[in-house]
Amino acid sequence: MFIYLLEKEFKQIARNRFLPKLILVYPVIMMILMPWAANLDVKSIRVAIIDSDRSSYSRTLAEKVSGSDYFEEALYADSYEMAIKSIEKGESDIIMEIPHGFEKKLMNGESREIFIASNAVDGLRGSIAASYLGSVVNEFSASLLKQNAIQKGVDYSKPQGLQIISNVKYNPTMDYKLFMVPALMVIIITIIGGFLPALNIVSEKEAGTIEQINVTPVSKFKFIFSKLIPYWIIGFVILTNTLILAKVLYGIVPQGSILEFYLLSFLFLTVVSGFGLLISTHSATMQQAMFVMFFFLLIMILMSGLFTPVSSMPNWAQLIAALNPMKYFTDIMRMLFLKGSGIADLSKQIIILLGFAFVLNLCAIVSYNKTE
Repeated sequence: MFIYLLEKEFKQIARNRFLPKLILVYPVIMMILMPWAANLDVKSIRVAIIDSDRSSYSRTLAEKVSGSDYFEEALYADSYEMAIKSIEKGESDIIMEIPHGFEKKLMNGESREIFIASNAVDGLRGSIAASYLGSVVNEFSASLLKQNAIQKGVDYSKPQGLQIISNVKYNPTMDYKLFMVPALMVIIITIIGGFLPALNIVSEKEAGTIEQINVTPVSKFKFIFSKLIPYWIIGFVILTNTLILAKVLYGIVPQGSILEFYLLSFLFLTVVSGFGLLISTHSATMQQAMFVMFFFLLIMILMSGLFTPVSSMPNWAQLIAALNPMKYFTDIMRMLFLKGSGIADLSKQIIILLGFAFVLNLCAIVSYNKTE
């Protein structure tokens, strides 16, 4: 009986004109477009420079800014008012003003301030642009100190004062795609393995075919698992495809065990499928189920740490995020891909996901009533 139910589900999926295309095309589009579109790296910053000194030092500093990988060719303005207008017109993102007497005071050993004003309509871009510009100015200042030390006969090869040695771990190139690709896999698994089987059940409610199943001797356990297993299999196929795409397109592969990757992905599949079933048992129409699912999906994505760290959220938001299974699986995927973590390192997240899987699936099975 169970084999026939599975056969029915696979035939039903194959006969649907839209669903197989969605299952095949959606993950590919997500993997190709999203790592580039959902990129929070800040580059191509447009800077307006007010050079009130017009000296060799000020020109050198302006050239350093224009030659940086993060800035576009500088826009020169004659006054602060003109620079502000360029920001208002969207022609520049940040202003750097070099004051009159800049070179003279530097040559006399006096400190001289440089004014930086950033457009903070986009707060993240504004703060990062100011940080980048500050770094360029600091490098320029360090080169001047080195030059003056050499002129005075000071051995500059020896470390002077406090030295900072940085070592970037796990993502040495600081490539944002390496941070995003594992999280995109979480979204794909959630939609394909969790929400589609739930919509399938609700569609049978609307068509009336589920009533024919309810009057048969088929137990609700067999019925529910016959709905889930095909989408679990499809989820694993899609997961394999995304792994291949991540390798081919971005050169990204899990640093941890592939076996653990599939085992933990199956654990998360059981969590989201249980959540989707719980929604389907309380939804009477496809429209109702879709609205509820997309409502929760949006909150789950925003509260999962996919785009912004959960630790930077306010305390009340962190409490809500603690109830989000997607948060824990996002941590698992990133730790598997970037750090090569094993099951022992992920024990906390695994225990919490096991709890979610048990509670959500139990509630879904109990709430499904065959006599309804």
